[in-house]
This record gives sequence, C-alpha cells and structure tokens, in this order.
Amino acid sequence: MSFLPRHIEAKVIKALEGFPIVFLNGARQTGKSTFTRMLRPLLTKNEREAGYISFDKPVLMAAAAAAPEMFLQSYQRPLIIDEVQMVPELFRALKMEADKARFENKPEANGQFLLTGSANILALPKLSEALVGRMAVLTLHPFSVAEASSHASGQLEKLLKLDFDFIKDRNISLIDAIRMATFPEIAFASAEQRSIWFDSYISTILQRDVRQIADLEKAHILPHLLRLLATRIGGIVNESDVAREAGLNSVTGKTYRNILKLMFLSFDIRPWARNMGKRLVRAPKNYLSDTQMVCHLLDLDLEVVSHTKPELFGHLLENFVATELIKQLSFSETRAELYHFRTSDNKEIDFILEKPDGSIFAIEVKRSELVTADDFRHIRLLREAVAHDFTGGIVFYLGKDIVPFGKDLWAVPLFSLWA
Repeated sequence: MSFLPRHIEAKVIKALEGFPIVFLNGARQTGKSTFTRMLRPLLTKNEREAGYISFDKPVLMAAAAAAPEMFLQSYQRPLIIDEVQMVPELFRALKMEADKARFENKPEANGQFLLTGSANILALPKLSEALVGRMAVLTLHPFSVAEASSHASGQLEKLLKLDFDFIKDRNISLIDAIRMATFPEIAFASAEQRSIWFDSYISTILQRDVRQIADLEKAHILPHLLRLLATRIGGIVNESDVAREAGLNSVTGKTYRNILKLMFLSFDIRPWARNMGKRLVRAPKNYLSDTQMVCHLLDLDLEVVSHTKPELFGHLLENFVATELIKQLSFSETRAELYHFRTSDNKEIDFILEKPDGSIFAIEVKRSELVTADDFRHIRLLREAVAHDFTGGIVFYLGKDIVPFGKDLWAVPLFSLWA
C-alpha cells in the first residue's frame, strides 16, 4: 500500500515551530515511523536533513543508555528518535540539550527533537516530568476513515458549527468504513490477513512491550483482561466487577487496566458533570482503540453481526464513533474534551464535547435508518440544564438525509464523519 497522508501533519509541524521537543505518542503500527520518515525533508534546516534513530536496534539502545548526553551530541539536528521510551535514560539528557539551546538563544532552539513512542508518555510521570514546558505531546492514532479514503479533514469542525454543506455520500458502506478505520497495515487486508495480524500484534504488545515498561506478576492475564473489556465496550466501568471477572483484586485489576490504556489498546471516556441538581454517574465508559480488534477478540464477523445481532452491533457502532471522535480531535483545530453523560435514573447521552469556554455539544448514535423526536429527549434535557452554553446536538443515524428536529438539533447521516 502506498503512503497515505496523515491529517496530524500540520499540527506536528506547528508544534515543532513552538517547542524544542515534540513527542508523538501512539500504539505500535499506527504508522509513526513511516510518518516521521516522510517528514524528514520538511524538517530540513540550513540544508541539513533531519537525523533519524530507531531504538528497535539493541546496539543503539545500549549506547544511548550508557552515555546519553554524548549519544545525543553525536547526531545532527533536527533529530528524530523512534521508540524513545525504550531508553528512559535519554530524557534527562534531552532536557539539558533543549535548555542549552534556549539559554544560548539559538534560532534553532525549537524543533530540535521529534520523538516517537508506543507508550503514553503522560502516564509515565518519571519520564514526562523532566520535559514539562519543553515538550508538546501529540498522538497518532490508527487511520480515521477520512485518512484511509483520502478525504480531507475538517469534518468535526464543521459538524460542531452545524454546517452540513460539506456532506456528500461517498458511497463507502458503514462496514467498509469500520474496516478501513484501523491500523495502516491491515486497512485493506482480507479477513484472514487481519486475523493473523491481530494475533501477532496483541501477543507482541502484551508479552514483550509491556515487560519493557512494567514488572507485572500476572502479565499472562492481560490478554484475558483485554478480551473481557471487549465484551464491555460502551459500558460504565465498574473496576471491582472487571477485576473479579479477571481473577484479580480490585487494586491490581485497576493497575492492569491502566497498563492496557498505557499501551493504547483501550481508553476511557470520562463522565461529564456540572451542578445540574441531579445525581450523575461519575464512572467512565470503556472502549477499545480499534473496533476491528474488538471483532477479532470476540470472533465476530462484522457484517453478520450487523444483520443478526442489532444490540451487539449497536455497541460496536458506538465504539467506532468513539474512536473516530478521538482521532479527529487529535488533529482537529477544535479544542474540546470528549465526555459521556449519564444520570442515576438512566438519562444518558453517548458523547459530549466541551470546549474551553464551557460550550457544550451533544452527540447520540443510533443504529437505525429512522430517527424520531424521542431520540432527542435527553439532549433536550441537557439543553435546558446548561442554557446558553448549549451550542447544538446531533443524532448520528444510518439514513442519508439531514433533518432538523428543533433549534440546533439535527439528525445527521453517520457518513458525515468521513464525507
């Protein structure tokens, strides 16, 4: 497969202009190495192409760990360092190099280092604290549908403005969209190829990569825990129940679940809360980072499930939308946090986007080609509660028409996420 442009490129370039160090997080096989190699010509300074190091090579790891400052000084800048979390000794040396350029007021102080890593640096405080104020952290996720289908970005920004002029049915079926929104290597693979790939991928991360960042007494339980979480996508997290089913105590269970998040295999969406005079559910909702991975773990044929098990397909659809929103927020110009909303009497909204100014946008996902006014009832309750902070609400559905259901309330085809 030829290289497909990644929508985060402009954000990475801008970050390099403003910070000495940019750290590009992301799960293994999301395309970080390919992406950074493609960036090398753009990072050229004074006719010097950016250097490149990959710590997949043990000899380089050993050299960097033994003498980190000398190791960095032996390479030209800008310098791309792939899988930098493999050598934690480098982080203090990186801080010193960034500070040295700043202290000497060198014009090339920013954009010195582009780091990549397959573990969430923000969850490793001993590493990230050394670079506070000197490092921008971005995340490269698996393909969004728009990336895999070579469509432009910007869908989320327009949806949040209730601007639907851009929407055009691209004739990509929902099943194909979910299959494409995955890791670059398998975005266009056969079912058999995907299955073999996921077996190897999950085994590599849980049996090798995890051991490089954490000493877990019961690491063999991680595949079972991941499979257990796959059965609970879109559900409220009950740490005690998850731990008990996995055969762990609650403290260990939470630690192991955090390891899966650290490796970008799963993620939580936090509950949204504001003083609304109601009891709100305060627990997060659980999702896996790739809907194809869910299908693999549970041995599901996506197309068969869509016709025979509507409730299960609804959970898969919600997981897919959650991952698309996370991906688009990672490269969008829109600054917003993603939440879910649920009251103790089961009034819920799948997703809420809150901007720094406190404005609220609500999103519901429906596995049907029909939408009724009743599908907006909880969004209307939220609108009444937050008043002027409410900017709009949409119900994604499987139909093709854009239909108004009141002021700032719309039923919108799901394909608008990649149109």
